[in-house]
Amino acid sequence: MDLGDKRKLNERKFSAKEDLPGGGRRYLLEVKGKHGWKARYVKEVDAMEETIEFYQEIYDDKNNLVEIHEKFPVDKGHRKLKEGGK
Repeated sequence: MDLGDKRKLNERKFSAKEDLPGGGRRYLLEVKGKHGWKARYVKEVDAMEETIEFYQEIYDDKNNLVEIHEKFPVDKGHRKLKEGGK
């Protein structure tokens, strides 16, 4: 798969993107839960569209970041944060 194909696939899978220094990108996708909570999936790639980092952020019904699940490059499992964020 070439750079253009990888970029198109990421743009199709994720609802938002941010350009990063050095030509990389951060892709974002928010998924709403049943009880007012939401998850945001974050994928960071380099200029060649290779994944550098992938993690999930969990927000409560007041939009406070309460948990992070780092998945790539190493799956570190869920990490609960102190009330009100990091």
